[in-house]
Amino acid sequence: MKKAVCLLVLLCTTITASAQFWGPQSKVVNDSVYSEILKANRAFTIFLPKSYEIEEEKKYPVLYLLHGMTDTNTEWYMRGHLKDVMDQLVGSGEACEMIVVTPNAGGSIQEGHWNGYFDMPGWKYETFFYTEFLPYIEQTYRIIDDKKYRAIAGLSMGGGGATSYGQHHYDLFSTVYAMSALMSIPGQNVATSPLPDDKMGILTQSVIENSCIKYLEEADDTRKSQLRSIAWFVDCGDDDFLLDCNIEFIQAMRKAGVPCQFRVRDGGHTWEYWHSALYICLPFVTRNFGR
Repeated sequence: MKKAVCLLVLLCTTITASAQFWGPQSKVVNDSVYSEILKANRAFTIFLPKSYEIEEEKKYPVLYLLHGMTDTNTEWYMRGHLKDVMDQLVGSGEACEMIVVTPNAGGSIQEGHWNGYFDMPGWKYETFFYTEFLPYIEQTYRIIDDKKYRAIAGLSMGGGGATSYGQHHYDLFSTVYAMSALMSIPGQNVATSPLPDDKMGILTQSVIENSCIKYLEEADDTRKSQLRSIAWFVDCGDDDFLLDCNIEFIQAMRKAGVPCQFRVRDGGHTWEYWHSALYICLPFVTRNFGR
C-alpha cells in the first residue's frame, strides 16, 4: 500500500513538473452561434495562441480561414493539421501569435446541407458573416479591430470566397491568401435559374454571379485602387483542375495593375497540397499584419 502511495505521489509530481516545463499551450475551441438571418446555429472552430489565457489584456490579429465545398469548420484541423502548423511556425518565429477562425459554410449536400459563402435564395450567408458572425467573434474574443490586423484565406470554394470577400470588403482585410481557388465556374459565364431545392445548382449560380475574374474585368479606377490596399497571394497546384481559372484571375489582376503573388507548385486539389500551403500562408499573413 505504501509503495502504491509513493508511486502515485511520484506520478503527480512528474505531471506537475512536466506542465511547468512545457508551460501554456495553444488551444482549439469548437463552438456555435445562433443566426437570426439563417434561423439556425452555425458552428465554428477557433484557434487561440498559447499566451491567450495568460496575457489577459493582450489583443491579437485574426485570420478567417475558409473551408471548401461539403467540408465544415473542423476540416482545417482534422485534415489540414492547422494547430500543429501554427505551433511549429510560431515556435520558429516564422508566424506571429494570432487567432484563427474557421466558420462553417458547408456540409454534405446529399444530406441537404447548404454550401457557399455568398447570399443566395434560402441561404444569405454573406449577410450572416458580416452582420452577425464577424461582430460576434470579435466582441467575444480579444481581436484587434483593425483592417491592418485582419486577414482572410481559404481553399477551393473557400479560396473563391476569401477572394470575393477581399474584393467586396476591401476595407476589412489587409491580406487575402487563396488556395486552389474557385474564382469562377470554368466554361460558364451566364447564370441559370435552378429549382429551389437544387442546392448544387444554386451554389453554382452564386459562384458565376460573384465571379472574381469578372469583378476585375469590370473594375474602374476607384475599384482598382481599393484592391491595391490588400496584399494578395494565389497558390494553385500544377495538376489542379482549377489552375486555368486561377491563371485567368492573375491575368486580370495584372491587367488591372493590382499586385499579387502567384505560386504554381507541384500538386493537385488535395489536402496534402493545402496542408503544405499553410507553411506559406501563415508567414505571408504575419508579414502583412500591421502594414
